[in-house]
Amino acid sequence: MSCKITTFARLVKTNNMELPKIGITVGDINGIGLEVIIKTLSEKKILDYCVPVLYGSSKVVSYHKNIVGDDFQFVPIRSAERITPDRINVVNCWNEVVNISLGKVALEGGQYAYKALEMAVGELKAGFIDALVTAPISKEAMQMAGFPFPGHTEYIAKELSAPESLMLMVSDGLRIGLATNHLPIREVAGAITKELLLKKIQIFNETLQIDFDKDRPTIAVMGLNPHAGENGMLGDEEEKIIRPAIVECKKKGIVVNGPFSADGFFGSGQYHKYDGILAMYHDQGLIPFKALSFGSGVNFTAGLAGIRTSPDHGTAFDIAGKNEADPSSFRQALFMAIDAIRNRRNYFEMRANPLRKRDKPAEVEESQVVEE
Repeated sequence: MSCKITTFARLVKTNNMELPKIGITVGDINGIGLEVIIKTLSEKKILDYCVPVLYGSSKVVSYHKNIVGDDFQFVPIRSAERITPDRINVVNCWNEVVNISLGKVALEGGQYAYKALEMAVGELKAGFIDALVTAPISKEAMQMAGFPFPGHTEYIAKELSAPESLMLMVSDGLRIGLATNHLPIREVAGAITKELLLKKIQIFNETLQIDFDKDRPTIAVMGLNPHAGENGMLGDEEEKIIRPAIVECKKKGIVVNGPFSADGFFGSGQYHKYDGILAMYHDQGLIPFKALSFGSGVNFTAGLAGIRTSPDHGTAFDIAGKNEADPSSFRQALFMAIDAIRNRRNYFEMRANPLRKRDKPAEVEESQVVEE
């Protein structure tokens, strides 16, 4: 497989149940990351579905715990190599006292988010955790701290040695991938090549099969120009680059159509017909996604040997420390990581033993967690 997803969930057995170990990074300590983490993990039923491993600092977690006011109990550990089952584990990535400046872009926010991310990704690579959920970071603060990447996605892809990855935004029934991620608009057209699209479409197809349990997924590809180029009148990228990539993918057995004009595609509801949609650039995909599912979406990085998700919102400095943040998107990111571990395990186990009957547990319903 081209995206090199060659490993599946390494599971820890606890109380006669196999629970995945989910690593969680604290993100920017001056934002709402720890607030939505604490609100999510404070629900006791969470421990029935996973073993949470939070990367940050016990002192910083306690600081935010006092703001949220929930009965949030945790066990400090040095590494996920030795977790405490049935408890929330906090890996101390640093020991020094940290200056917290809620709601502000600061060097410390980037510095300690970077430290937590480094340790978490290292332990994901080592197999101590089964998936990683990242809380929001401030790109400005990360640059102040010397972080040499545009965002989480690019850093994690490099660390996991992925030759290519796909930034995928997911909500109920809607999955939008990006051919290009965080690029200035003036650079997008030059970055779109046939080779790039071939890789992105193939990664998309494989992650829909492996991580999202779609046997024969359908993919729609957007055009780059207004009205998908209007037969060359508004640009020729569709005819020279995008369409040939689609034709080649069809020959490989991928069910992919396009290029579509993005405005009509989303405006007419045509997106309902497809398992996945490939947008050419950030706002082409993210504007309709957030308009349709803001607050419940998840960022999923496809094409990695490891599983990584994150909420679809940022640091929200304007409400940091006010106990007003909605944890819905973070909760969705946590459960999507759990689902992806199960789906990936089932996918590889079924192919290792084709005679094995499909053993697919019932979907985890959020109502079981938040309403009981």
